[in-house]
Amino acid sequence: MKKKTALTIAGSDCSGGAGIQADLKTMTMNGVYAMSAITALTAQNTTGVTGILESTPEFLQQQIDAIFEDIFPDAVKVGMVSTVSLIRVIAERLEHYKAKNIVVDPVMVATSGAKLIDDSAIEELKKSLLPKACVITPNIPEAEVLADMKITCEDEMVAAAKLIHEKFGCAVLCKGGHAINDANDLLYNADGAKWFRGKRIDNPNTHGTGCTLSSAIAANLAKGESLEKAVENAKNYISGALAAQLDLGKGSGPMDHAFILN
Repeated sequence: MKKKTALTIAGSDCSGGAGIQADLKTMTMNGVYAMSAITALTAQNTTGVTGILESTPEFLQQQIDAIFEDIFPDAVKVGMVSTVSLIRVIAERLEHYKAKNIVVDPVMVATSGAKLIDDSAIEELKKSLLPKACVITPNIPEAEVLADMKITCEDEMVAAAKLIHEKFGCAVLCKGGHAINDANDLLYNADGAKWFRGKRIDNPNTHGTGCTLSSAIAANLAKGESLEKAVENAKNYISGALAAQLDLGKGSGPMDHAFILN
Protein backbone atom coordinates (compact mmCIF):
# COMPACT_ATOMS: atom_id res chain seq x y z
CA MET A 1 0.00 0.00 0.00
CA LYS A 2 1.30 3.44 -0.94
CA LYS A 3 0.74 6.42 1.33
CA LYS A 4 1.53 10.12 1.12
CA THR A 5 4.43 11.26 3.29
CA ALA A 6 5.46 14.35 5.22
CA LEU A 7 8.66 15.43 6.96
CA THR A 8 8.93 17.71 9.95
CA ILE A 9 12.23 19.50 10.62
CA ALA A 10 12.00 20.89 14.14
CA GLY A 11 13.00 20.51 17.79
CA SER A 12 11.96 17.72 20.14
CA ASP A 13 9.56 18.34 23.04
CA CYS A 14 10.06 15.49 25.48
CA SER A 15 6.67 16.18 27.11
CA GLY A 16 4.96 15.51 23.77
CA GLY A 17 2.80 18.62 23.40
CA ALA A 18 4.76 20.63 20.84
CA GLY A 19 7.67 20.30 18.41
CA ILE A 20 8.49 17.05 16.67
CA GLN A 21 6.16 15.00 18.84
CA ALA A 22 3.14 17.20 18.12
CA ASP A 23 4.08 17.25 14.43
CA LEU A 24 4.28 13.46 14.14
CA LYS A 25 0.95 12.96 15.92
CA THR A 26 -0.72 15.63 13.81
CA MET A 27 0.59 14.31 10.51
CA THR A 28 -0.43 10.76 11.42
CA MET A 29 -3.95 11.80 12.45
CA ASN A 30 -4.24 13.77 9.20
CA GLY A 31 -3.60 10.66 7.16
CA VAL A 32 0.04 10.75 6.05
CA TYR A 33 3.19 8.82 6.95
CA ALA A 34 5.24 11.12 9.18
CA MET A 35 9.05 11.47 9.37
CA SER A 36 11.33 13.80 11.32
CA ALA A 37 14.73 15.49 11.31
CA ILE A 38 15.52 16.89 14.74
CA THR A 39 17.16 20.30 15.07
CA ALA A 40 17.45 20.21 18.87
CA LEU A 41 16.58 18.15 21.91
CA THR A 42 14.80 20.07 24.63
CA ALA A 43 14.06 19.29 28.26
CA GLN A 44 10.63 20.85 28.68
CA ASN A 45 7.15 20.35 30.01
CA THR A 46 3.96 22.36 30.35
CA THR A 47 5.63 24.82 32.73
CA GLY A 48 8.69 25.71 30.64
CA VAL A 49 12.01 24.76 29.05
CA THR A 50 14.91 23.74 31.31
CA GLY A 51 17.50 22.64 28.75
CA ILE A 52 18.38 22.64 25.04
CA LEU A 53 20.89 20.44 23.21
CA GLU A 54 21.21 21.50 19.58
CA SER A 55 21.97 19.19 16.70
CA THR A 56 25.18 19.87 14.83
CA PRO A 57 24.74 21.10 11.24
CA GLU A 58 26.49 17.95 10.01
CA PHE A 59 24.13 15.62 11.84
CA LEU A 60 21.04 17.56 10.78
CA GLN A 61 22.19 17.22 7.17
CA GLN A 62 22.68 13.47 7.64
CA GLN A 63 19.10 13.15 8.93
CA ILE A 64 17.65 15.14 6.02
CA ASP A 65 19.73 13.20 3.48
CA ALA A 66 18.66 9.86 4.98
CA ILE A 67 15.00 10.78 4.52
CA PHE A 68 15.12 12.30 1.04
CA GLU A 69 17.33 9.56 -0.39
CA ASP A 70 14.91 6.82 0.66
CA ILE A 71 11.35 8.04 1.35
CA PHE A 72 10.96 11.33 -0.52
CA PRO A 73 8.44 13.48 1.40
CA ASP A 74 5.36 14.88 -0.34
CA ALA A 75 5.48 17.89 2.01
CA VAL A 76 7.93 19.42 4.49
CA LYS A 77 7.16 21.40 7.62
CA VAL A 78 9.96 23.47 9.18
CA GLY A 79 9.52 24.55 12.79
CA MET A 80 11.82 26.24 15.28
CA VAL A 81 15.46 26.53 14.16
CA SER A 82 17.57 28.82 16.30
CA THR A 83 20.98 29.14 14.61
CA VAL A 84 22.26 30.50 11.31
CA SER A 85 24.22 27.32 10.50
CA LEU A 86 21.20 25.03 10.98
CA ILE A 87 18.94 27.30 8.91
CA ARG A 88 21.52 27.27 6.10
CA VAL A 89 21.72 23.48 6.13
CA ILE A 90 17.93 23.16 5.90
CA ALA A 91 17.65 25.71 3.08
CA GLU A 92 20.52 24.16 1.11
CA ARG A 93 19.21 20.59 1.43
CA LEU A 94 15.65 21.54 0.52
CA GLU A 95 16.99 23.32 -2.55
CA HIS A 96 19.25 20.36 -3.40
CA TYR A 97 16.37 17.88 -3.34
CA LYS A 98 13.85 20.27 -4.94
CA ALA A 99 11.52 19.70 -2.00
CA LYS A 100 7.87 20.51 -2.57
CA ASN A 101 5.00 21.79 -0.42
CA ILE A 102 7.27 23.49 2.12
CA VAL A 103 5.44 24.95 5.13
CA VAL A 104 7.54 27.18 7.39
CA ASP A 105 6.36 28.10 10.87
CA PRO A 106 8.72 31.07 11.44
CA VAL A 107 9.13 30.63 15.18
CA MET A 108 10.85 33.88 16.17
CA VAL A 109 8.67 35.66 18.71
CA ALA A 110 6.43 34.16 21.38
CA THR A 111 2.81 35.29 21.57
CA SER A 112 3.89 37.10 24.76
CA GLY A 113 6.27 39.18 22.60
CA ALA A 114 9.50 37.55 23.87
CA LYS A 115 12.14 36.94 21.17
CA LEU A 116 13.04 33.28 20.77
CA ILE A 117 15.96 33.51 18.31
CA ASP A 118 18.61 36.16 17.75
CA ASP A 119 18.70 38.78 15.00
CA SER A 120 21.27 36.96 12.85
CA ALA A 121 19.11 33.82 12.78
CA ILE A 122 16.04 35.91 11.89
CA GLU A 123 17.93 37.49 9.00
CA GLU A 124 19.10 34.08 7.73
CA LEU A 125 15.55 32.75 7.97
CA LYS A 126 14.32 35.68 5.88
CA LYS A 127 17.12 35.37 3.34
CA SER A 128 17.42 31.64 2.71
CA LEU A 129 14.37 29.78 3.99
CA LEU A 130 11.19 31.87 3.70
CA PRO A 131 11.55 32.39 -0.09
CA LYS A 132 11.52 28.57 -0.50
CA ALA A 133 8.21 28.15 1.33
CA CYS A 134 4.86 27.72 -0.36
CA VAL A 135 3.25 29.09 2.82
CA ILE A 136 4.47 30.52 6.12
CA THR A 137 2.42 30.69 9.33
CA PRO A 138 3.48 33.64 11.50
CA ASN A 139 1.64 34.76 14.62
CA ILE A 140 0.99 38.48 15.07
CA PRO A 141 4.36 39.34 16.71
CA GLU A 142 6.22 37.39 14.00
CA ALA A 143 4.22 39.05 11.22
CA GLU A 144 5.15 42.41 12.77
CA VAL A 145 8.85 41.51 12.52
CA LEU A 146 8.56 40.25 8.92
CA ALA A 147 6.49 43.21 7.70
CA ASP A 148 8.29 45.75 9.90
CA MET A 149 5.02 47.28 11.04
CA LYS A 150 2.67 47.25 14.02
CA ILE A 151 -0.53 45.18 13.80
CA THR A 152 -3.46 46.25 15.94
CA CYS A 153 -6.50 45.41 13.80
CA GLU A 154 -7.69 43.22 10.92
CA ASP A 155 -6.94 45.85 8.27
CA GLU A 156 -3.34 45.96 9.47
CA MET A 157 -3.19 42.14 9.36
CA VAL A 158 -4.12 42.34 5.67
CA ALA A 159 -1.55 45.09 4.99
CA ALA A 160 1.22 43.15 6.79
CA ALA A 161 0.39 39.86 5.06
CA LYS A 162 0.45 41.61 1.68
CA LEU A 163 3.87 43.09 2.44
CA ILE A 164 5.24 39.72 3.56
CA HIS A 165 3.84 37.98 0.46
CA GLU A 166 5.42 40.56 -1.82
CA LYS A 167 8.74 40.48 0.04
CA PHE A 168 9.26 36.70 0.15
CA GLY A 169 7.05 35.45 -2.69
CA CYS A 170 5.21 32.90 -0.54
CA ALA A 171 1.65 32.62 0.71
CA VAL A 172 1.13 33.89 4.26
CA LEU A 173 -1.25 32.54 6.88
CA CYS A 174 -1.29 35.25 9.53
CA LYS A 175 -2.68 33.76 12.73
CA GLY A 176 -5.06 36.14 14.48
CA GLY A 177 -5.61 34.89 17.99
CA HIS A 178 -7.70 36.61 20.63
CA ALA A 179 -5.35 39.59 20.88
CA ILE A 180 -6.69 40.89 17.54
CA ASN A 181 -9.84 38.91 16.87
CA ASP A 182 -11.70 35.73 17.74
CA ALA A 183 -9.40 33.05 16.27
CA ASN A 184 -9.70 34.45 12.75
CA ASP A 185 -6.73 33.68 10.49
CA LEU A 186 -5.85 35.46 7.25
CA LEU A 187 -4.46 33.71 4.18
CA TYR A 188 -2.79 36.02 1.68
CA ASN A 189 -1.43 34.74 -1.65
CA ALA A 190 -1.37 35.68 -5.32
CA ASP A 191 -5.20 35.57 -5.36
CA GLY A 192 -5.41 38.17 -2.58
CA ALA A 193 -6.76 37.91 0.96
CA LYS A 194 -9.09 35.25 2.38
CA TRP A 195 -10.30 35.08 5.97
CA PHE A 196 -10.77 31.82 7.82
CA ARG A 197 -13.17 32.66 10.61
CA GLY A 198 -13.10 30.58 13.76
CA LYS A 199 -14.68 30.64 17.19
CA ARG A 200 -12.22 30.83 20.05
CA ILE A 201 -12.47 27.70 22.19
CA ASP A 202 -12.26 28.34 25.92
CA ASN A 203 -9.35 26.05 26.75
CA PRO A 204 -6.23 27.24 28.62
CA ASN A 205 -4.27 24.21 27.38
CA THR A 206 -2.87 25.45 24.09
CA HIS A 207 0.71 24.16 24.21
CA GLY A 208 1.83 23.37 20.65
CA THR A 209 -0.99 24.99 18.69
CA GLY A 210 1.39 26.63 16.19
CA CYS A 211 3.30 23.40 15.58
CA THR A 212 0.06 21.51 15.16
CA LEU A 213 -1.51 23.95 12.70
CA SER A 214 1.52 24.08 10.39
CA SER A 215 1.91 20.28 10.47
CA ALA A 216 -1.75 19.75 9.64
CA ILE A 217 -1.42 22.12 6.69
CA ALA A 218 1.67 20.22 5.47
CA ALA A 219 -0.14 16.88 5.80
CA ASN A 220 -3.08 18.13 3.77
CA LEU A 221 -0.80 19.58 1.08
CA ALA A 222 0.99 16.21 0.92
CA LYS A 223 -2.37 14.57 0.16
CA GLY A 224 -2.89 16.95 -2.77
CA GLU A 225 -5.33 19.40 -1.22
CA SER A 226 -5.30 23.01 -2.39
CA LEU A 227 -3.75 25.51 0.00
CA GLU A 228 -7.15 26.93 0.94
CA LYS A 229 -8.58 23.46 1.63
CA ALA A 230 -5.43 22.49 3.56
CA VAL A 231 -5.82 25.53 5.82
CA GLU A 232 -9.54 24.86 6.30
CA ASN A 233 -8.91 21.21 7.22
CA ALA A 234 -6.06 22.16 9.55
CA LYS A 235 -8.22 24.71 11.39
CA ASN A 236 -11.00 22.14 11.80
CA TYR A 237 -8.50 19.61 13.16
CA ILE A 238 -7.01 22.01 15.69
CA SER A 239 -10.48 23.07 16.81
CA GLY A 240 -11.33 19.44 17.48
CA ALA A 241 -8.10 18.88 19.37
CA LEU A 242 -8.80 21.91 21.59
CA ALA A 243 -12.49 21.13 22.04
CA ALA A 244 -11.58 17.70 23.47
CA GLN A 245 -10.47 19.59 26.61
CA LEU A 246 -7.49 17.38 27.46
CA ASP A 247 -6.12 18.43 30.86
CA LEU A 248 -2.56 17.29 31.57
CA GLY A 249 0.32 18.95 33.42
CA LYS A 250 0.69 21.86 35.80
CA GLY A 251 1.03 24.63 33.16
CA SER A 252 -0.43 25.28 29.71
CA GLY A 253 -1.03 21.70 28.72
CA PRO A 254 -1.15 19.90 25.38
CA MET A 255 -4.12 19.37 23.10
CA ASP A 256 -5.61 15.96 22.38
CA HIS A 257 -4.05 15.23 19.00
CA ALA A 258 -5.81 11.86 18.85
CA PHE A 259 -9.30 13.19 19.68
CA ILE A 260 -10.67 11.43 16.60
CA LEU A 261 -10.01 8.08 18.34
CA ASN A 262 -11.89 8.98 21.54
